[in-house]
Amino acid sequence: MNTTERLKRAALNTLKFLLFLSVGATILYLVFQHQNKAFLNDCALKGIPGDQCSLLDKLWTDFQGVHYGWLVLVLFAFMFSNYSRAARWRMLVEPLGATPRFRNAYLTIYLGYFFNLLLPRLGEVARAGTFARYERIPVEKVLGTVVVDRIFDALSILIITTLALVLEYDTILRFAEAHVSVSEKIESLKILLWAGIPAGILLLALLWFFRRQLAKTALFTKIRQLLHGFWQGIQTVRQLDRPWLFLLHSINIWLMFYAMTYLAFHSYDPTSGLSPVAALMVFVFGGWGIVIPSPGGMGTYHFLVQTALAMYGIRGDDGFAYANIAFFSLQMAGNILLGTIALILLPLLNKGYHPKGIEPEAG
Repeated sequence: MNTTERLKRAALNTLKFLLFLSVGATILYLVFQHQNKAFLNDCALKGIPGDQCSLLDKLWTDFQGVHYGWLVLVLFAFMFSNYSRAARWRMLVEPLGATPRFRNAYLTIYLGYFFNLLLPRLGEVARAGTFARYERIPVEKVLGTVVVDRIFDALSILIITTLALVLEYDTILRFAEAHVSVSEKIESLKILLWAGIPAGILLLALLWFFRRQLAKTALFTKIRQLLHGFWQGIQTVRQLDRPWLFLLHSINIWLMFYAMTYLAFHSYDPTSGLSPVAALMVFVFGGWGIVIPSPGGMGTYHFLVQTALAMYGIRGDDGFAYANIAFFSLQMAGNILLGTIALILLPLLNKGYHPKGIEPEAG
């Protein structure tokens, strides 16, 4: 790759980062503005003058009153969950013929979280690329195992979401009836389907019509090679020596994620009395908020966590404060700290390390 191409790629990545950051910041700003308006109205009802009523002052006071010992436990739960993630990932890589170091798997996971703060999904690429370089494994094969890792995450969050919906169906229904117009949502869904289905069919038809011309392009060849590497990574699931251990690690990853929400509840007085089931619902909503593309879930996480907490009688300003405490303590500070440590340790720990690696396939 020449200098011009590198500059173009850097400029494109910068534009993507700014785009996603602006989306996340805009959503966060809108959530803040909505909550600030409600906060001022509440102050007016209580007879408190507007110049003595500031949501920013309340947030600052709430942060000062946080019980940080609980947040330290949240961080430990996060680290323990990544112990299982690293162990599970190694189990996916080993059938490829490699015996990677656990420390490389563990630290590159934090590297992935760190880069996801810069650009959504960039973390998976950074994680796979760094791990592949240190372990001398073709990057497309490592990417295949990362895809499998994410597929299991997607299945896990769908199962957990279903469990939460079953357990709290009545709570969700009561909240929806009070706050959501079902008819409006159905109309919006109809419009989306009527517009999306024809567009999807047209795109598939164009791809099929020009399939021979596309097959001759360098881009198609590159995509085919990547898909082949992905498929090899996915095939590793069928070659696991101890599938039961893989399952146990998968359970622990999400059990620790759930524990992080419940522990974080205790760090903030207004949420400290909420039940474990409420923690499950907030965990699910927050999880989907992080999945939606924005840096670390900025804005989307706040909106969905605040919405989930409202189902259990937590006022909007307190819900917004809790979302900020959880977001900025772990998603931002925690991931930046651990990601920076990984950036420092990886080259030091791999100095003089010469793994056997895997030779790339010819052709």
